[in-house]
Amino acid sequence: MSNQSNLELSTNKKSGPVECLGQTFESDAARRAHYTELLREKLKDPEFRKIEGFPIGEDEDILNLSDPPYYTACPNPWIGDFIKAYGRPYDPKEKYHREPFAADVSEGKNHPIYNAHSYHTKVPHRAIMRYILHYTNPGDVVFDGFCGTGMTGVAAQLCGDEKEVRELGYRVDPKGIIYNEEGNAFSKLGARRAVLNDLSPAATFIAYNYNTPVDVDVFEQEATRILDEVEAECGWMYETKHTDGSIGKINHTVWSDVLSCGECGEEIILWDEALDEKEGKVKSSFCCPSCNSEVNKRSMSRVWVTTFDPMTKQTMKVGKQIPVVIDYAIGNKRYKKKPDNDDLSLIGRISNETLPSWIPLKELPGGSNTRQPLGSHGFSHAHHFFTVRNLISIGRFAEKITDIRYLSLLTGVTSDVSKMARVKIGYYFKGGGGPFIPGLSGTLYVPSFSVEKRTIFALRNRIKAFVRSYTTKRERGANLLFSSSMGDLSTFPDSSSDYLFLDPPFGANINYSELNSLWESWLKVETNIAQEAIENNHQNKTLDDYRGLMALCYREAYRVLKPGRWMTVEFSNTSSLVWNSIQSALNEAGFIIANVAGLDKKQGSFKAVTTTTAVKQDLVISAYKPDSQLELSFKKHGDSLEGVWDFMLSHLKHLPVVKPRAGQLERIAERDPRILYDRMVAFYIGHNTPVPLSSGEFQAALAEKFPERDGMVFLHEQVAEYDKKAAQMEHTGQLSIFVDDEKSAINWLRQFLKDKPSTYQGLHPEFMQQLSASWKKFESRPELALLLEQNFIKYDGEKEVPGQIHGYLSTNFKDMRKKEKGDAALKAKGKDRWYVPDPKNAIDVEAQREKRLLSEFWEYAEQAGIKKRKPGDPNQTALPITEPTKKKAKVKKLKEVRTEAIRAGFMLCNKNKDSASILAIAEILPKNVIEEDEQLQMIYDMAEMRAE
Repeated sequence: MSNQSNLELSTNKKSGPVECLGQTFESDAARRAHYTELLREKLKDPEFRKIEGFPIGEDEDILNLSDPPYYTACPNPWIGDFIKAYGRPYDPKEKYHREPFAADVSEGKNHPIYNAHSYHTKVPHRAIMRYILHYTNPGDVVFDGFCGTGMTGVAAQLCGDEKEVRELGYRVDPKGIIYNEEGNAFSKLGARRAVLNDLSPAATFIAYNYNTPVDVDVFEQEATRILDEVEAECGWMYETKHTDGSIGKINHTVWSDVLSCGECGEEIILWDEALDEKEGKVKSSFCCPSCNSEVNKRSMSRVWVTTFDPMTKQTMKVGKQIPVVIDYAIGNKRYKKKPDNDDLSLIGRISNETLPSWIPLKELPGGSNTRQPLGSHGFSHAHHFFTVRNLISIGRFAEKITDIRYLSLLTGVTSDVSKMARVKIGYYFKGGGGPFIPGLSGTLYVPSFSVEKRTIFALRNRIKAFVRSYTTKRERGANLLFSSSMGDLSTFPDSSSDYLFLDPPFGANINYSELNSLWESWLKVETNIAQEAIENNHQNKTLDDYRGLMALCYREAYRVLKPGRWMTVEFSNTSSLVWNSIQSALNEAGFIIANVAGLDKKQGSFKAVTTTTAVKQDLVISAYKPDSQLELSFKKHGDSLEGVWDFMLSHLKHLPVVKPRAGQLERIAERDPRILYDRMVAFYIGHNTPVPLSSGEFQAALAEKFPERDGMVFLHEQVAEYDKKAAQMEHTGQLSIFVDDEKSAINWLRQFLKDKPSTYQGLHPEFMQQLSASWKKFESRPELALLLEQNFIKYDGEKEVPGQIHGYLSTNFKDMRKKEKGDAALKAKGKDRWYVPDPKNAIDVEAQREKRLLSEFWEYAEQAGIKKRKPGDPNQTALPITEPTKKKAKVKKLKEVRTEAIRAGFMLCNKNKDSASILAIAEILPKNVIEEDEQLQMIYDMAEMRAE
């Protein structure tokens, strides 16, 4: 395979000079040759190879895969030059303001660009376009550090395609101004520049092909020519005889596992015995044809055969599979048959054929995705995923390609032509549709019934898919791509990116390096897994390791983003542990979360959620980097109340003012006073600065300084816009609160009682319905009476009726409006009702609650071998602090705790820089207490840093 290509000429029909990063070359081939030599020299530099995430591969293979300076299958030394040529230096005087993107996003996946090449996770480019148009201006630099197939780069370029923008439902006027569905101007037509990175060379190779122009006619003509040659050489391997003796062309061959009966030991062909032909599915149990015993897949064992592998030159044991159905065509007619002796003889002949000159000899890595093919089928190398004839035909294709870009056709069909492809069983008994189902997404699973798809057939279809995907314009050099760890972007200048869109790996969701190993075996450049941000037992990476790696990535993201600019993070994981790891990593890096929206896949819309709940749906996180003015003011006033209000003035500007949806205004969770307090606390902890006021004091002062509407806090200049919109809407929706711990229970009670002050008896059944079956195991469950007593106020029926109760009764009970009833009726009806205290009364309630929580915290501390300092101790500070006892006794881990008490105690210890107590108490806490709470995680991390 040569890296010299007529494609390089085909993408530049008019021969002549080309410009690249300020230099002019006589042709694009000359540009590539020049930068390839520079990269070759760079690869000899040991320091360059020490950059984290540097891929595994020989220099020549890295060079063959690269198209420098636009794409390097390793760290890219020209990022600074690219930014200098196309970006704008950060200017604190530049006017820029955006609220977080809060509109519905529902983009289908049935698009030629999306379907050109599969990947384990992929966000449709049109969905990303909406974000880029919202947050950026034409020419801005967008960065995606987990780019996958490069949809962010495609989206950035297509922001200059008027047709694509209109397809989003937007209007574009003659001057290029873009208007949203409500008729408001919000952006400008024009391409943006993208810098794309991924740890996986397979991902960036696919992204490069998506983001780089190609002459479609030449590409199709050359690919078809190569494929015609392969078919001329290998077509005989896919022939079968029809009943009349004519020759048919095989489309698919179904292979079935062969198992042995647990009772008699006889072999059972699963396809012949286990299928329910009427229903078109596998039976749960069936009878052994030899002994008539009732068996199922679990009661049987695999039949193993010993075979010689010409690639490894060793014998190997593999799970026995035999062909059971051949799907073939004669002309336009399709037929199905059971393999006959000629078919079996042909397969035997093929197994003795000479293999192509080069086929990857790549050993499978150990991992969660390779466990099944390794253990259940005996696969030890990448080539074992293919039948011999498919391996030969794709090998022949790889031999003949004239440019590395044609290899994207091969990677595009790898899964389809492998033994991972599944059978649509109903097709063989009911008809209709087709027999082929792609392999299970996000796995390397080899099914009991696999479909051997004819490679040439698959490649011809892939050529058509690629051609369809290139109907939109791409510009060479519009984007820059490279393979490296996002945790080490050392060649990326500070404060140089205008916007970040990230769809990072989430915990143990998907093991990208394992899944990409098949592709990378053909590309000859492999992922360096040392910096792969993942939970993986085979890599000895825990959730804590994952969080630490993500923290490195977000710190680099923070560094390269311009102050005051935005980052969008797609989150796809149902684990609250992973969710809190992401939040704490973002906070530690310095980002401030301004909006968290839940993606309802059924309705294709976003619903407001609190940021403290367990995650039950995909989320989109909007976070920003504080502007330089806030950082400067915080250095001066951070340890005083002035610092708190500087933060709030800045933060409230970054929050959405209205979220109209379906005729009502949606509640903005981030404007809730308690969540605002959490954001302020995270900012202070991240700056290693004591929080100067309690939650109650904060909320009371907040009510005095800022206007409130529907339980949300606004700046004075924002209220008019909200009021105007509210007057046009029916009502304001409520937050969706998932109750699984004490904090979320309190949030639900607060929301309920604010609208409907209630007695204990009236509240109890409503509350019990909200308690989740997935209440955290380590979280003690306080009684409703205790939650009410410590967080709310009960009206005694004697004093003046509180405004909250008076308003509720007057609105909902007609007799309360009658003058003759008077105050007596109001008092009688309001007696024993619990209500949310107003901000002034809340200070006392919060103070009493914190006192009780700290009392419980000291009990936990004693069990950790810690005691409070004695009164009069010269080291005593304004608030009580703790000290470890001299003898540290063995302590048992607690099974259950009150997390609110731990949070109160940790906050106090952090304020007094008492790291020893935090670390000691953390030792006895149940598993996951800290990991599931972003605030506790940040405080614990800060304590560890101080202790080092």
